[in-house]
Amino acid sequence: MSDLIYEKKEPFAILKLNRPESLNAFSVSMLKGWAEALQDAQKDPEIRVIIVTGTGKAFCAGGDVKTMLAGKGFVAGDDKGEHWGELALDRKNALWKLVHQVPLTLEQVDKPVIASINGVAVGAGLDMALMCDLRIAADNVKLSAGYVKVGLVPGDGGAYFLPRLVGTAKALELLWTGDFIDAKEAERIGLVNKVVPAEQLEQATMELAQKIADAPPICVQMIKRAVYQGLKMDLRAALDLISSQMAIVTEMQDHREGVLALKEKRKPVFKGR
Repeated sequence: MSDLIYEKKEPFAILKLNRPESLNAFSVSMLKGWAEALQDAQKDPEIRVIIVTGTGKAFCAGGDVKTMLAGKGFVAGDDKGEHWGELALDRKNALWKLVHQVPLTLEQVDKPVIASINGVAVGAGLDMALMCDLRIAADNVKLSAGYVKVGLVPGDGGAYFLPRLVGTAKALELLWTGDFIDAKEAERIGLVNKVVPAEQLEQATMELAQKIADAPPICVQMIKRAVYQGLKMDLRAALDLISSQMAIVTEMQDHREGVLALKEKRKPVFKGR
């Protein structure tokens, strides 16, 4: 079976990390497939929301401990027996050319991405959840930055994403201690958006995804761009961007449909044009 399963259930693309015997730790083929699946979903006009989850009892354990112990770096070999990490430059390239392609690809995706955290997420596995737009967690999950406990630094964007979600001081506490936190604490500090009973996770994820998918898709994409770009802009530039977006969407059929539906007291049907 593939280390990453890509399912298209319009209007959703569902990415399932699929190495349950290794708590969905990274492999070469998983990471390559992950970046490619994100690119496919971005280009597919029928896909409005992307969902990332894991199979088995874990979301993602990040780097593969077995290959670390064998001195072969962070990532398990694929079906061709490939391994990364015998030299320092190899390990850097394993991150930059392989692992980092997931967040770098996500940065180009303007469709909503939801992490449905079904189990433990540790180290780079937690980072992979942090880099998604929204996070829903089962009530029995445990989360840890984890890197420091094995003598590593947050190699997949944790030092970038975590402070933006929970603030600098809390991020440093989690990164410096590597302590596990439960789902409720993660919700309290803003690391996850919502916690639900484990048996309701899939349903809650799909309900949120459907609510977003029912919104006008161009507006959803523009809002995502405006929020993330706004974090890097001054006020004048941000307002200039949003005024350009407003000028465009007010000419679209979806805007007219939304106003008409509100007047007629019915649910609007947005078609992305």
